[in-house]
Amino acid sequence: ILNVTNFKLIQNFPNPFNPTTMISYQLPTASVVNLIVYNLAGQRVKTLILEMQDPGNYSVEWDGRNEQGEIVSSGVYLYTLETSDFTQLKKMILII
Repeated sequence: ILNVTNFKLIQNFPNPFNPTTMISYQLPTASVVNLIVYNLAGQRVKTLILEMQDPGNYSVEWDGRNEQGEIVSSGVYLYTLETSDFTQLKKMILII
């Protein structure tokens, strides 16, 4: 039985990572989900999810690539989960 009562963005695993990491989150209500990876300059690196999703638990893999499919450099990246009711940001470290 699904019993998700809160929005939650979970710390990626593994962290630090190379070459891939899993980002998990939970939704208590149907929501338009925007899950984006940014660099420390605040520039969007990759949009991982931009769609309507039902309540539940979700995971998405990031392979350390940008929108153009290029491998990004080692460093600290930020990822955000945004819905109409919730926004949360976490840090992750890519080591090439």
